[in-house]
Amino acid sequence: MMKTDGSNGNMSRSVVVFGALVAIGLIVGAFVLGYQTRNIGSGRSSVVVKGLAEKPVRADNAEWQVTAKAFGQTFPEALENLRREKAALDGFIGKYGFGKSALDDKAETVEPNFVTRQTGERMMTVQEGFVGRQTVVVSSGSLDKIIAASKGVMDYKASGHELEYQEPRYLVSNLEDVKMSLISAATENARKRAREFIKNSDAKLGAMRSASQGAFYILPNTADARMDDYGGVYDKSTIDKIARVVVTVEFRLE
Repeated sequence: MMKTDGSNGNMSRSVVVFGALVAIGLIVGAFVLGYQTRNIGSGRSSVVVKGLAEKPVRADNAEWQVTAKAFGQTFPEALENLRREKAALDGFIGKYGFGKSALDDKAETVEPNFVTRQTGERMMTVQEGFVGRQTVVVSSGSLDKIIAASKGVMDYKASGHELEYQEPRYLVSNLEDVKMSLISAATENARKRAREFIKNSDAKLGAMRSASQGAFYILPNTADARMDDYGGVYDKSTIDKIARVVVTVEFRLE
């Protein structure tokens, strides 16, 4: 009669235990897999899409910022020269038909004037007198007058007047009305996209569950219509613009 080695017995028991663990693992795995399959097979209860709408708009107001500037060796001298330059600037602006109601005069400022000079081999910043400034913001719905004044400022400066200026900013005054009209169109665009998205499925498009507005753009009319930046833009450099709204809408699937 052959004697059973203890190590063989231990090995047999290990094989049995291992087999049992494998079987348990398969059962648990089948249960989990079946649950995931049911989840996948159940389908989505809703679909989320983005809608887009845009239309041309035209600026109906403009702002132009120009600053009178003057120098002086002392504070009082700089202030006196500034007020003389400001009077000359008012006369220049008035030639284009702007009354006082169109002007917003900012406060006078006089500050030390610093310049950089080379001393030997070193560059040093030193004070040379004072500089005074006063900014005027011209606001008007007469865009042609704003354009004419901004073009004439170079000749004014060439005649010996110190000033700083910016390009005109062209604004749309009824932005909220523009936005509201586009939201409706963008929502309808989202509905069309959702229908296209599910047209090859068995689902039907149901009611809208939620909606949110994304970016609102005011773009130059030369802007690329394929832009996908959702940060929002307000172009103020052009008169003719494109208004664009993006919305995100969730629809129930039936």
